[in-house]
Amino acid sequence: MTAVRSATMTISHSPPVTEHLTINPSILYFGTPVALLSTENDDGSANLAPVSSVWALDQVVVLGLGGEGQTAHNLAARPELVINLPAAEQWEAVERLAPLTGRHPVPMAKRDRFRHEPAKFEAAGLRAQPSRCVRPPRVAECPLHLEARVTRIHADVTDSFLIVEAHVLAVHADARIVVPGTDHVDPATWHPLIYNFRHYFGLGAELGRSFRSETPAG
Repeated sequence: MTAVRSATMTISHSPPVTEHLTINPSILYFGTPVALLSTENDDGSANLAPVSSVWALDQVVVLGLGGEGQTAHNLAARPELVINLPAAEQWEAVERLAPLTGRHPVPMAKRDRFRHEPAKFEAAGLRAQPSRCVRPPRVAECPLHLEARVTRIHADVTDSFLIVEAHVLAVHADARIVVPGTDHVDPATWHPLIYNFRHYFGLGAELGRSFRSETPAG
């Protein structure tokens, strides 16, 4: 009897080829956090301005600012600020601030879409709260406050913006977003506001944990 061997054919399925388009977007806010920067004006009053170019390196926060705004003017003269981080549901307060500037007269580049407003907290429907280490106030409604002092301001490579480096002096967090008994912000309860190509978003469900996470596992 002749033995017959049956061969099993293995069929490999290649992943579909992704088509990429070369584009030239006007901005590159590809999902960055929103912050409200409170600074001190020349007359001692407070200015409040939204920014979406912000990221942290340990205890240093790096900010990208327009050079003609009131925030840049204030920080050059008085290098103290509070980086207030709003929650996702506070996007409307942020948007109320977006078309306002504390600069008077309004810089030429902003005159087509911005208007001068000296009372920024009131215009946004937010309350000022005293800080502990710096003169500018905190935004009471924001869940996270980073009191900081500027260590360096320099122009970007295109000389169009300012890059601000600020050292964090104190962090204040709403008790509801802190892991009990620790100094950890609970990522399951903290939902920052994200600026995604000039649209406001929140975070989705957790996908996983980094191997460097120090937050206790739930």
